[in-house]
Amino acid sequence: MANLLLFLCAFGAVAAYAPRIISRSEWGARSSWKPPQTLEENPAPNVIIHHSTGPSCENEHSCKSRVKSFQNYHMDTNRWNDIGYNFLVGEDGNVYEGRGWGKVGAHAPGYNTRSIGICVIGNYESRLPNRAALEAVQNLIAFGASKGYITYDYALRGHRQVTATLCPGNALYNEITTWGHYTH
Repeated sequence: MANLLLFLCAFGAVAAYAPRIISRSEWGARSSWKPPQTLEENPAPNVIIHHSTGPSCENEHSCKSRVKSFQNYHMDTNRWNDIGYNFLVGEDGNVYEGRGWGKVGAHAPGYNTRSIGICVIGNYESRLPNRAALEAVQNLIAFGASKGYITYDYALRGHRQVTATLCPGNALYNEITTWGHYTH
């Protein structure tokens, strides 16, 4: 599926596969403490995949609640300017806008200024996200490449490849190693 999407992107046919992106205002985001910085390398040459641990979410209401809780934790406990990820994906098949395209995140030290961070909501140590979530991640990446937010030759990595963590969980990590653009 991912290869088909990338093929379609190259020929401008991605509109049918554009993911549903729930905007910050739709999920009730707080305002950032500071204006977001623009990526140093734009379009982004890297895509970093994360998981959130904790429970997943399977409907829009519960996913919005989880995304709000991440933003609150990142801002109130970590003292970050905003939610750390560029996008989050729920098992409802929706994408939730975090910092968004072209913005520096706080998800992967050393890569924040040159990557898009995508967090799949839930713990994927021993199970994969459902098909709706996996397709949403792949569609988001393909859409980003087709619109010039991500380079066509981007490197796909799991969070564990750029910092000491088990994220994005063994099951999800093993899955992304089979996707095009995965980079050791």
